[in-house]
Order: sequence, then structure tokens, then C-alpha cells
Amino acid sequence: MEFACGFVYISPPVSQKDSQRPNVFKRSALLPPTTWIRPRTSPPPPPSQPADVKPSAIQNAEERKEDVPGPFYENAEFHCESAASSQAVSSQPSRKKALLPPHMRPAVRSPSPSSTNSHTFHYELPKDPDLPAPFYEPLEETRNSTAHTTSTPHQTPTRHMNMPEYVEVLPSRPSVSSPTSPQSNKSLASPEDKGPLPGNPNVLLVSVGKLLSEEEEELTPGQPSFCSQCGSYLDSSNNTKVDVCYFCGSPDLNIPPPAPKGPQHRLFLLNPDEEPCSVTETLLLFCIDISGSMSMTSQVSDGENVVHKSRLEFVQEAVLQCVWRLMTQQPDIRVGLITFNHQVTLHGYDKESSYSLAGEELRDVDFLKEAAVTFPSPPPLSQTQDLLQTQVRGLSESGTTALGPAALLSIAMASRHQGSKVIICTDGKANIGVGNLEEEDLDARTLLSSTIFYQELGEYAANHGVTVSVLSIEGTDCRLDELGRLADRTGGKVVVASPNMLHPEFEQIIENRTIATHCSVTLMLPKLLRMKGEREAAHKGTREVGNVDIDTEITFQFAPNEHETQVIAPPAGSQVSVQLQVQYRRRNGERILRVLSANREVTYDSSVALSCLSLAIIQLNSSQASAALAVRGRFLDAQKEGEQQRKLIERAIKHNRSAEDKQTYHDWVKTMEPIYSNIYNFTRNCVISDSQSLTDAGAALLYAMKRCNRKSISLKKRQRL
Repeated sequence: MEFACGFVYISPPVSQKDSQRPNVFKRSALLPPTTWIRPRTSPPPPPSQPADVKPSAIQNAEERKEDVPGPFYENAEFHCESAASSQAVSSQPSRKKALLPPHMRPAVRSPSPSSTNSHTFHYELPKDPDLPAPFYEPLEETRNSTAHTTSTPHQTPTRHMNMPEYVEVLPSRPSVSSPTSPQSNKSLASPEDKGPLPGNPNVLLVSVGKLLSEEEEELTPGQPSFCSQCGSYLDSSNNTKVDVCYFCGSPDLNIPPPAPKGPQHRLFLLNPDEEPCSVTETLLLFCIDISGSMSMTSQVSDGENVVHKSRLEFVQEAVLQCVWRLMTQQPDIRVGLITFNHQVTLHGYDKESSYSLAGEELRDVDFLKEAAVTFPSPPPLSQTQDLLQTQVRGLSESGTTALGPAALLSIAMASRHQGSKVIICTDGKANIGVGNLEEEDLDARTLLSSTIFYQELGEYAANHGVTVSVLSIEGTDCRLDELGRLADRTGGKVVVASPNMLHPEFEQIIENRTIATHCSVTLMLPKLLRMKGEREAAHKGTREVGNVDIDTEITFQFAPNEHETQVIAPPAGSQVSVQLQVQYRRRNGERILRVLSANREVTYDSSVALSCLSLAIIQLNSSQASAALAVRGRFLDAQKEGEQQRKLIERAIKHNRSAEDKQTYHDWVKTMEPIYSNIYNFTRNCVISDSQSLTDAGAALLYAMKRCNRKSISLKKRQRL
């Protein structure tokens, strides 16, 4: 796991004093005291006094002011020259001198060598910085430079500290401190860098595919121990369940338990008593639409000639090219073919004839599952290549679109092989059988039942380790906002492709091999922090990842726990520990648990957080979080989420002044533009509300952003170049 920021950033409190008390607001000094009561009667009028006669109090004050001796200066000649120059330029306005605090006053100059006595004054500074500095009498100490030398001591003024000391800061020589010293860098930080940061820099990246592909670690002996309250992993030395742990917090929330020392990485086998099953080649099923709309043609240049090809012909060419490549690289893989129009056909093999379902059979979910389970799996491709190519070439277009029953049959048939893939290619809405999406205008209940059908079908596929990808042909309406739920839940892709680009999309889906199934990732935080995101609200968040390939990456956001009034934010400089639990199943059936923990220091300094911020992780998290909100119809929340993180990235670029980060930011803004300003172009109506549905192009774009990774973002940048 990787952190976007090297620290756990918490917004600085209002004042150092108020940081020790939660929910304290500083009262403005312009407001009257809380105990002030408005008088019921008006004050008496001022006494009448002639203008030429001064009051006795003012006259006595001026007389006392003349008796007060002037301030004492060690360098009298310098101040005499300053007085003479000020008289010469009396026409110019007088220059005001700054009232500096004691720690910023220039050091007292050492006496001349001819002087034998020196006077040193020590002052007691006020302890509370919020209060004004009172007037103190100096403590005078007289030290003789030699024991045998006597001279007339200076005449020290008796009341020179009764008034505040005004000093003039003179230009001095440049400092010789190192330019890389922390103090010098801290002083160069602008006031804006010290303010609270927009957005949230507390982002955690989990490269799930890379993490699960590292199988060199040895298994930790024994079974893991968990907390009985929150389910966090406890050290192997604790063999019993406990009621209190670091992540649960103690009964007194103001005194959290100490953070675990050092990072941890444990690997457990959760089912040691079960024998691992044999690893066989996965199953790849092509689920192809052969309805009447697939006969639509497009012009294609074939050398010097222009020919017309139907959509089905483009699909046939793409499938045949994939079969030929798989035969040369993976001859043991199992490849099957299922087609659908007004009926669904399971194409057979050498000794197994094809099987078709139609009519009322397409409305019975249990009957469809049983038919798929009883139909035998295809043999390796090396045995069925010729027959499969013949079946693909012999396809023809006709009828309606029984997409829902075909998807159910394909997933149920692939569920017998862990890590199998189903590729659905269509050009229209499902309009017959279960999962009908064309009756939305006639009956809203039909659409609701179809939405539930595809959600449950996605859960069924994920629970059996099946990855489903959906491809639609450009210029059609297939309701990918509903069909995309299958791909999103199972880790597949949702693509809108032109007919001549179907083959590259097929190849990319086949190359992403599944390395683990049934994957779930849980992030544990202490109660001082909380999860921040789509569905997390407490100090524990779980993501159901499902099937994992080598490029799978997910992100989490966390923030200080401001909802609990009894919880105090962790102080700056303290250590905070987080724990990551990854459960998954290998292809041989073994259930594995990985536990990782890391400690991070808390900081209130915005400039420190900006200096070590990883913009790539922030950008990835913003893309995933905004797209997850937009897919659910929460367009305004998606725009707000993206805008906050965009301000954070701009703040970091301004602070770090990196040209490379600035270019990366501009490329990322182009990727996020559909969410920032053009989201209405991807909805079926122009008015933005939570009841809007996405177009096919919008659904494909947002589902791709939701499951994007750093590799896919960099590929998009290269394509623009």
C-alpha cells in the first residue's frame, strides 16, 4: 500500500490553546463582553469648557511629560546624526518605527574598548502570548572589567522603561545560514501554504494485482487472531480474542491505546484442512448477438475498393482472429460459443450437438441455470478449433434480442471454472425474456425488475469467479448503464467500439488474466480517524473487489473523526497506525489472508503535506471516487468531489513549482472534463438530477474511470500525444 502523503494531515486548529478542546470557537474581539448589560439611562453630557482654557488634568500631564528624561542610548553619536538628518528633511513625513516583540529585537552592541563598566538589563517576558506585554522595571547588574581599574559609571535613567521600547530595524548583512536548512525553507513558505488545504490529501492506494502476484512470502504458521469488536488482526502472541484493541479505542476515548510498533506483513492460509484442487485452463465464452439489427452495414475501404460489411461480419472476423491467436499461444484453453436472437443457442462440439432455448423457457431463471449446468464444457481449443471456426462463419442475422437469458446461460456455464471470462457483444437492448430493458416506457416495474436481475446476476458471477465484459457497437443504444453492472461487479470492461476496432478490444480483454477471485479489501483505522468515501462512514471500510487481474488498483480516503464529539484529534508529531486486510482465493481453491500495517506521523503543517504529496495517487482517487458517484446518478456530488481534489492539486503544483506535475495536471483535467462541465452530454436528458440515466457513451466512460489505474491514465496521455 502507498500513501499519497507522507504524513497524516489534519487541518490546523484555530489556535494552539483551542486545539486542546474540541468544538471551541474563538469569540471576536469586536463583540462586547458576554457579561455586558446595556444601560437603561443615557450617560451624562460632557462638562462645558472654554476652548482657550485647557483642563487642569491635561496641563498637569504636559508638565510631567517635560520632566521625563529622554531614553538612554549606548551609541549616542549615531542617534545625534540621525536627529540632525531628520531636522534637515523636516518637510518629509516622519518615519514610524516598528514595535517589535522581545525575541525579534536586535542584539545590544558591545561597549567600546575604552569603557570599563557595562550595564546589562534582564527582562521577564510575559508567559501568555495572547496578552499584551506589561511594563517591567529592569534588573540592573554592574560588572567591572578589571578589579584594579575604576571609572565613573554611566548615569542610568531612572524611568526609561515606563514606556514601550520603539526600535528601528537597520539593514544588516545577509545571513550565512545554509539555504537548505529547515528554518530557511519554512520562512520562505507563503501565508497561503500555511492555511487549511482544500480537498483531502489522506489517500491510500492499494495495488491489489501487484500485491497478490507476490507469492514468494512464506505462510505464517497457525491461524490469525482477531478483535471481537472490530475484527482487526491481533499479533500472533495473543492467542485469545480481546475486547479492546488499538483500532477499537479504550473505554476512555480521550486516551487512545498506543500505536503498534513497526510495520507488519503476515500471510495466512485460512483453509489448511482442505486439499487444493488441480489448476485447469480457464474457460472463455463468446456470447454473440445475431439479431436482425446486426445486419446493418458500414463502408470499409479494401485497398482501392470500397465494400460494405455488416456488423455481424465485423464480429465474425474479430472472433476468428482471436481463436487463431489463442491456438498458437494457449492451445489448452477452452473456448465456447453462445449466440442469441429470439432464441439462445449453446453450440456443441464433436460429440455434443447444439442446444437451443426459446419461448417461455427464456423467462424461467431456474430452468436456464439448470440447462447451463447440464450442458458439458468445451474441450481444449486444440481439439475444437476447426469446428469452432466453422460455427462462427456460419452465423446469420435474424429475430429479436434475448440478451438477458443469454447472459445468464453464459455466466452459469462459466461458473464451473474459476477465473473464466464471458465476452458479450451486442448492438441493441434486451427485449425478450428475463432482463427485458425495452419496456421501460410502458411499465416502470418491468425496468425495476430488470435492474434487480442484472444486479443479482453480477453478484452471482462474482461469487463464482467469473469476469464479464460487455461490448456494444458504436451508434447503438444497448442500455449500458444497466448492463455495465455485470462488468463493474465482476472486474470486467464496458466498451463502446466502432465495428473495425472490435478485434483489439477482444484481445485486450483476453490478455487480462485473472490471478485471484473472491477478493475483499478492508482498511482499519483508529477511532481518531474515519473513512471518507462512497459508502464508508466509520473507522472501518471494506471494498468487494471480486476478480483481480495484474493491473487492479483501488484507493481509500480517510480524515479526522469530527463526528464524535468525545474524540480529540491526534496531536501533531504523534504516530497513527493503519491496518490493511486482503482476503482472496487462489485458482487452486486456497483461501489466503494478507495483513499489512504501517505507521504515519501526524502533521498540522500544510506546507509539509504539500511537499510530499503524490499527485498521481490523488488524481487516481479523484477519478475513481467521482465516477463512482456519477454512475449512481449523483452528478452534483461527483462534480463537488472532483472540484475539491482539483483545488488541492493546483495548490500542490503552485507550492512545489514542478513543470512535469503541471503538464500531468493539464492532461488529467482533460480526462475529468466530462465530470467537471460536460456531464449533461452523457445523460438522456439535459437537466442534471439524481433520476437521470446515462447514455451508452456516458456509461462506458464512467465505468472505465471507476476501474481505472495509473497505467491506463498514462496510456491515455500517450494516445493524446
